[in-house]
Amino acid sequence: MWTRWNFDGADESWPTGPIGGRMVKPLMGLLWLCLLMQQIGLAALPEPVLAGLKAAKLPAGALGAVVLPVDGGPARLEHQADTAFNPASTIKLLSTLAALETLGPTFQWRTAFYTDGQLDGDILRGNLYLRGSGDPKLTYERVWLLLRDLRARGVRQVSGELLLDRSYFRPDADAADGAIDEQAERAYNVAPDALLLNFKALRFDIAADAKRVSVRIDPPLAGVQAESRMKLVDGDCESWTQGWARPEIVKHADGRLAIALQGRFPRHCHGSRYLGLLEPAEFADRLVRGLWTELGGAIVGGTREAPLPSQARLLVEQYSPPLGELIRDINKLSNNTMARGVYLTLGAEYARANPAAIPLSSQQSADLALQAWLNRKGQSYPELVMDNGAGLSRIARISPRHLAGVLALGHAGPFAPEYAASLPIVGLDGTMRKRLPNSSLAGSARIKTGTLDDVKAVAGYVRDSAGRDWVVVGLINHPRAEYGQAALDALLEWAAR
Repeated sequence: MWTRWNFDGADESWPTGPIGGRMVKPLMGLLWLCLLMQQIGLAALPEPVLAGLKAAKLPAGALGAVVLPVDGGPARLEHQADTAFNPASTIKLLSTLAALETLGPTFQWRTAFYTDGQLDGDILRGNLYLRGSGDPKLTYERVWLLLRDLRARGVRQVSGELLLDRSYFRPDADAADGAIDEQAERAYNVAPDALLLNFKALRFDIAADAKRVSVRIDPPLAGVQAESRMKLVDGDCESWTQGWARPEIVKHADGRLAIALQGRFPRHCHGSRYLGLLEPAEFADRLVRGLWTELGGAIVGGTREAPLPSQARLLVEQYSPPLGELIRDINKLSNNTMARGVYLTLGAEYARANPAAIPLSSQQSADLALQAWLNRKGQSYPELVMDNGAGLSRIARISPRHLAGVLALGHAGPFAPEYAASLPIVGLDGTMRKRLPNSSLAGSARIKTGTLDDVKAVAGYVRDSAGRDWVVVGLINHPRAEYGQAALDALLEWAAR
């Protein structure tokens, strides 16, 4: 028995066995060649990065890294640069840049109320239509303002129905949900929709005294109440989520919904959680009716989905903040729902400009729009798999070299300031707010992060001690990836030397 040269910090024995005659020398030569190639690959990584990998018990093969000048020139570091990795949320750098340069930084989403009837005093005698265009950040405060504008137009009561037009996106049954785990109700798993109000999210505020658990929900939804079935226990307030269980939704015969919280909750504690439990259309219906009631209004008829008729006339409308602002939420806060919504918008707008003989889903159209943008840039990424454009995916793939190329394109592009401003600033904001606060990177480097089970990633812009700017990409794919942050931080700090 003999011992293999192991670069992961631990020896591993190979089993002995008979190797006959003339095959020994060729096999030994091939073995040493492989070992030499492995050693050369590892030598390309800086010592602090290797130390970080070793401490995390991660092999060098789990990391792909590129460091190159933002304005072109030879790369300073390339390690597995052409290997396809799962990039997690760093893929947002590609989807947001393509959207920014295709749709433009001033692109806005429009949400509007229409009617097919006439106003008689303060009664709208007809139906009320709500048409969405995929606004990725249509919060309930903005919905309230839109309804307030409708109230200011003199409308109090709607005698007809509330009709929802969600036709802007063409759904893809395989991508409709997109939950990456078994917690489909969690905010990060909420799928985009043409009429997604408040991310279809309810905030549950939970408080307990010595004898009971109480719960409140916000915003108000018509016909929806929350109740607690949680068991009181003695425990640490900080770890209350460990006793969490998926809520049960009970629908009554009269249409009312009861959302029952389940699990355990510690005495004398409080907590809150955002959940997306209802379907987009039902959430939109109940939110509009709930807010409209608060404003003193009423809708007599029921609710259903229907396309906006050509004869309908506009009552009130509202525009979203421009895309150039919204990508800051996407990249700084890594908002998956918004990223997916922007990607579908890229597809919807592409489909409007390029009608296909066979109608495609908005996601398929988004893939075509992205490919068209890459073609215009003279780029070819054969390994690229975008999936939903947010990185909340097990199948998304891109190489470190091409992800670095995306950042270089962004730096050289017409909207470089807007693009760079969307990335988290190390030590100051977004997902990098608490990371490397005392390093030379703090306040200057702009780094997008990515995290999934088995994935840890960083990608962005770093300025070194001589004032030169670099693109830095580090992608780790491995079952122990969660322990790789120190190695990625070491890569960023090395690039800043």
